[in-house]
Amino acid sequence: MYLNCHSFYSLRYGTLSPEQLVEAAVARGIQVLALTDIHRASGVFDFVQACTEAGIKPVVGMEFTKGYVCLARNPAGLAQINAFASQILLAGGDWPERPPEWEDVWTIFPFSRRRSLQTLGKNERWGIRGTDLKALWNVKDLGGMVWCQPVTFLNKQGFSMHRLLRAIDQNVLLSKLSPKAQAQEDERMYTPEELREICRDYPGLLDASEQLLANCTFHFDFKLPKNRRLYGSSREDDLALLTKLAYEGLRYRYPRSDREAKARVEKELKVIHELHFDAYFLITWDIIRYARSRGYFHVGRGSGANSIVAYCLGITDVDPVALDLYFERFINPHRTSPPDFDIDFSWDERNDIIDYIFKRYGAKHVCLLATYVTFRDKSIYRELAKVFGLPKAEIDAWLDPATAIREVSSEIHMLIVKYGNLLLDFPNYLSIHAGGILISEEPLFAYTALEPMPKGFPICQFDMYVAEEIGFAKFDILSQRGLGHIKESVDIIRANRGVDVDVHRVQDFMQDEGIRGQLMRHETMGCFYIESPAMRQLLKKLDCQDYITLVAASSIIRPGVASSGMMKAYIERYHAPDSYEPVHPLMGELMKETYGVMVYQEDVIKVAHYFAGLSLAEADVLRRGMSGKHRSRAEFERIREAFFTNCAAKGYAEAVSREVWRQMESFSGYSFSKAHSASFAVESYQSLYLKTYYPLEFMVAVINNFGGFYRTEFYVHEARRCGAQVEAPEINASDYLTSIRGLVVWMGWVHVKGLEKRVIQDLLEARRQGGPFRSWEDFVHRVSLGLEQAILLIRVGAFRHLGVEKKPLLWEAHARFQGKAAPVVAMEMFGDEVSDLGVLPDLLHDPAEDAFDQWEILGFPLCSPYDLVSDLPHTLLNADLAYDRGDILGYLVTLKPTRTKSGDRMYFGYFVDVRGEFFDTVHFPADLKKYSFRGNGVYWMQGVVMEEFGHRTLRVQQLRKLGWRVDPRRED
Repeated sequence: MYLNCHSFYSLRYGTLSPEQLVEAAVARGIQVLALTDIHRASGVFDFVQACTEAGIKPVVGMEFTKGYVCLARNPAGLAQINAFASQILLAGGDWPERPPEWEDVWTIFPFSRRRSLQTLGKNERWGIRGTDLKALWNVKDLGGMVWCQPVTFLNKQGFSMHRLLRAIDQNVLLSKLSPKAQAQEDERMYTPEELREICRDYPGLLDASEQLLANCTFHFDFKLPKNRRLYGSSREDDLALLTKLAYEGLRYRYPRSDREAKARVEKELKVIHELHFDAYFLITWDIIRYARSRGYFHVGRGSGANSIVAYCLGITDVDPVALDLYFERFINPHRTSPPDFDIDFSWDERNDIIDYIFKRYGAKHVCLLATYVTFRDKSIYRELAKVFGLPKAEIDAWLDPATAIREVSSEIHMLIVKYGNLLLDFPNYLSIHAGGILISEEPLFAYTALEPMPKGFPICQFDMYVAEEIGFAKFDILSQRGLGHIKESVDIIRANRGVDVDVHRVQDFMQDEGIRGQLMRHETMGCFYIESPAMRQLLKKLDCQDYITLVAASSIIRPGVASSGMMKAYIERYHAPDSYEPVHPLMGELMKETYGVMVYQEDVIKVAHYFAGLSLAEADVLRRGMSGKHRSRAEFERIREAFFTNCAAKGYAEAVSREVWRQMESFSGYSFSKAHSASFAVESYQSLYLKTYYPLEFMVAVINNFGGFYRTEFYVHEARRCGAQVEAPEINASDYLTSIRGLVVWMGWVHVKGLEKRVIQDLLEARRQGGPFRSWEDFVHRVSLGLEQAILLIRVGAFRHLGVEKKPLLWEAHARFQGKAAPVVAMEMFGDEVSDLGVLPDLLHDPAEDAFDQWEILGFPLCSPYDLVSDLPHTLLNADLAYDRGDILGYLVTLKPTRTKSGDRMYFGYFVDVRGEFFDTVHFPADLKKYSFRGNGVYWMQGVVMEEFGHRTLRVQQLRKLGWRVDPRRED
């Protein structure tokens, strides 16, 4: 009888989760229920699980915009429905008036369309709802009709929620919402008794519905792996190939025979084969092989780096033997969720890798994984305020984060808060998971419809949690800028120095004294993951000079460890290993490597299993839950209770158990697996090698990838610190991106604000075809540009090597382009049009003018910012902070805001001194109340030098911003 039920996966329409829908059915004694979300199969598997647990027969299908409902008679029917929906969604066309006539699908049309459709096929029916009953009085033959009353909400409040969602979707005021854009008020879940009363004159309608539902079955095996089962022709072939590749890699990775490594390979291959993961490893190896054939770099990270087979196959560069990483963190027979490999590629190469996967493994079998963007606190309040008609200014003021408590001062505010809480975490729209890809054995339509995304690759209609629960192990194909730095560095080094660099010699880098010195000096700007001020401080405090310490640093810098106070504890114990007393002797033994501090996700598993006696499966659920990845809060709470029960049974004092739990819980959402940290540290070492031995080429690569902790200005500054001569863009030397020849770094045209891509392309093409520009006249005859573009080039100094000064050239530009372009806005030097140059007056040039032009056009001057300060006082301190107190000048690099435990704002600052060296500051709330920041610039600061573990920081007690010189052209 319940053929057309919606969950909240009918986006901005339904008001119930699949679980709530099933709970409501149980409460009403309903035995069979059909989920038919609009255009989506997102809730199917949650719905089927909930029905199975509740003893209800699940039926699945989909509703479409034209009003018809399709019900799957069996799993093949769901695949047919999903394929049909995918065809229209991916093509972007209109929904047809009627779907195909499938053998395995029932299609139910609205009774209102009986005149336009006239006839029905074998598996087609008319759907009757309450509002249609009056029209049946003169219908003699009710054959082909079934009761099909939609279910969208449970009660009046649910109807109000639905209307609000529809108003949000239509972007209209609630009062202006069209009745056609919303459900009818009777779309609630009636009890079977209520339906019999409603249909008392037509009981056959209910019987027909029950017969139709009885004809539908949907059985689903959640445990059966859904990934592509084979890489080759058989499981035996896959095992043979995986074994061959693993042992070839073993000889490469461990040239001197290593018994432990060989034993681990044998053990892992056995487990991988038993758990049917041979193809998963081989497909990942195939992706890496393709990437290498294209000259792409990659980093394999995450828990996959716990596998020595992955290491031998070249999927990761982390040696699990050297780091004592255990395979069970990645794959074990008790693990409740499938594993995945996280593979990073350069940001500009990732799409090609994804395209290869789609072409290699078939479009019907590959999709990107989805994620649902949900209505959160602020977003749902804003959306509701809009449909209730509040003005934007009032909404902004009400939602201002500076307001600790939102005033509920009116009935509308009360309604916004009430319904905002009810709609919290409702799915709002479908988006793309950061990197997840599914490669299925069966065509994906067996599980989902596919939808288009802007990047051009289709996505499924469920998220990673559902994918895991139904048996998919995803492939994470991710991107990052750090790999772009490394790849481009290698290319630039080859071009500038004629040297081919092998950045995969990571084991050699770890023994390199030059890199060791670079780490000890914490000279890491531009280096992946270790360049931020906080990380550079940590490296200094740890006196970091080796890989193992860098692995730990990559994890303890995370907010979960830092906020719990355990980062400080780790540093203290690192310098004095015998100075602490573990909370329990067993904890001291388990955490020996990390001085009693829980640093890695593996530590959670170790403690939960060995300290509290949870099973490995329970420990893994706990670890995932503390990483923010649990779907069932109830399951997490059950394991939490088991933790304390087991601890009590083992005789631990309650205070000890609670302290151990507190340390575990402090990881919440932020901890790394040890293998993950190790993978990051490998990439850090690759960056460090390049920064140590090829610093100029490395910094140019960092500049060109437009990603990192700092602004471009400071990477340019770093190149200068490393010995580069940095030049502004020049017509015969500069390319689109920044380039280097010898020790000279030429800024790229891309950095010139306002310079059109068309002009850049014309300039580069003219130079390629006709050689260097010989004069201004030669340039303007070969490159098409107008006055504004010409003035940008002149002011940035692009013609400085042609033997003509800027100001005469500006006169010439105005004369040449007179009336051909809009007047220049940036400099009002020429008020009247010039038709004849005549005799020019003496045009004086101050070198400071170039700096001000660069500042305006590039975003920063290419000289020291201190050259542009109007009055430069003498100070006692420099970046060494060699005295206990004093004053210093600092050019602001970055500020990190934070709050004290009492909620007061404070800052950590990072500055460049007059010599161009970096130093750290701290600004406490009491000092900020008297002396606050006023944006970027040079500051005079006075304070007290604080030292912690060898790292010096200035506590700033007074500061003032210094003024800039006046542009010489504006002094009058």
